Amino acid sequence: MNTSDDSGRNIARLLITSPDRPGLVAAVSQFIFSHGANITQLDQHSTDPEGGKFFMRLEFQTPHLDLGREALMAAFDQVVAKPFEMQWSIQYARPAKRLAIMVSRHEHCLMELLWRWSRGELPCEAAMVVSNHPDLKEAVERFGVPFHYIPVPPRDPEAKRKAEEQALELIRGKADAVVLARYMQILSPEFIAGTGVPIINIHHSFLPAFIGADPYRQAFQRGVKLIGATAHYVTAELDAGPIISQDVAHVSHRHGVEDLKDLGRDLERQVLARAVRAHLEDRIIVDGNKTVVF
Repeated sequence: MNTSDDSGRNIARLLITSPDRPGLVAAVSQFIFSHGANITQLDQHSTDPEGGKFFMRLEFQTPHLDLGREALMAAFDQVVAKPFEMQWSIQYARPAKRLAIMVSRHEHCLMELLWRWSRGELPCEAAMVVSNHPDLKEAVERFGVPFHYIPVPPRDPEAKRKAEEQALELIRGKADAVVLARYMQILSPEFIAGTGVPIINIHHSFLPAFIGADPYRQAFQRGVKLIGATAHYVTAELDAGPIISQDVAHVSHRHGVEDLKDLGRDLERQVLARAVRAHLEDRIIVDGNKTVVF
């Protein structure tokens, strides 16, 4: 059902983290030019031009390259990356990344992602939806996306471990990223490591405030004047991974807990969609527990 065209078939993206040095941008640009590629986007950031850390995202067109993918990477490593002590990667827009979405009963983030994907706004393959509840099966399958129901019995650690193993069997090797679109289970470190791919979560608060369960009630009890949503990469530490995108809405004493939840759902949808698109378009460089998002 995805209506996206194949306009990205010739796009490659080079992501660089490096000590900031004179001549770095020129060396990268000259290398790309010398092998027949045309640079169409270039974004950069330096923490300090004198001894700081340098970040770059460079997008280039590949149809006239004089080297294959492996040869290009080997040449770049020797000619540019090693002399400048770079951490780097080259990603290609095609084939599109495969996305596995995990969800419980809250449908708003999932439906936002599937709607945008169906319109071609998210450049990916929607590989599957995995849920611990059967409620959204019909809605998902209307998009032509496989739906997998894996129940997670409460207060049964062994059953939860087996459920995670089932999910891993579905995801491992068949997805390039996992999105937790309000999947209301805490994932084990073994599951997080076992996927072998980045995991993006939407948390319904402006992290680092109100970590954990029921953040809207926590916000109401504290009488906050702003509520927020945060999309972040998942790590073994709960709600503490590198933040990708955030947004807020103003609230007042007139808003009850349900009002906060209503406002928050709009934030969650938008923030998660932005984060997922940035990931799919290779716009994110992770630097420790921070991100640079171009």
